[in-house]
Amino acid sequence: MYKRSLNSIYKPYLFLLAVLVVLFSSKLSAQDTQAKTNLVDSIKLVKPSIVGIARYTPIDAKAPVILGTGFVVADGKHIVTNYHVVSKELDSKKVQHYVALSGKGANPKIHIMTIKAVDPVHDLALLSIEKSLPALALAGDELIDDGTSVFFTGFPIGAVLGLYPATHTGIIAATTPDINPAKNASELTVQMLNRLQKPFYIYQLDATAYPGNSGSPLVNQDTNEVIAVINKVFVSEGKESALTNPSGITYAIPIRELRKLAKTVDITL
Repeated sequence: MYKRSLNSIYKPYLFLLAVLVVLFSSKLSAQDTQAKTNLVDSIKLVKPSIVGIARYTPIDAKAPVILGTGFVVADGKHIVTNYHVVSKELDSKKVQHYVALSGKGANPKIHIMTIKAVDPVHDLALLSIEKSLPALALAGDELIDDGTSVFFTGFPIGAVLGLYPATHTGIIAATTPDINPAKNASELTVQMLNRLQKPFYIYQLDATAYPGNSGSPLVNQDTNEVIAVINKVFVSEGKESALTNPSGITYAIPIRELRKLAKTVDITL
């Protein structure tokens, strides 16, 4: 009798609890679905603006050699990538160009690029092309909060089978000074000393990038605006481990450094 009384007392509450659990689970499921849908739409928006950065030597009758990733900005005729991607001097004995590869698949369009400005300290390069391509929107100069959901799209392992950009997601794990530690005093360079005295801030990401991702745009998932440029990954066991045993720690240069570079050649971003 006593047990039946307790059941009769708690039964309505148990039913209400079950309803709340179902409603809460449904809400979370709907939020997850919405987030996935938004990311799908964002990737579709970004992909047409992603280009492969390559070195092209027509006289050799070879396909362009993919060096990294770039993305289109401004009027659609300007390309952003890392300085280290286009830092090698072209062969003066041959007709050789840095080119942007657009489109998708095994037959991309080739756009000869002209270097407009470079910034070795911040590892940025701004180049131009003749034909306009879809441009990405850039965020403002203010730094983005840690924990913000982001993604980047590029060519992590080059384009062996053609242009098929891949997307990686993560969050901003930290905003930190860009200082590469030296093992001993003999490894210190003038550039490293300048960074120690006047460090600038970069984003540390909880996401995995690979060598071919150099120059990829880092996009805020909430706004679809480019907030930074992927430029390096943390490697603990030598360069080869970047592919075989990636650390999952990636770094990106805030977009405000790119905007400063563009101003030096009177280009407004």
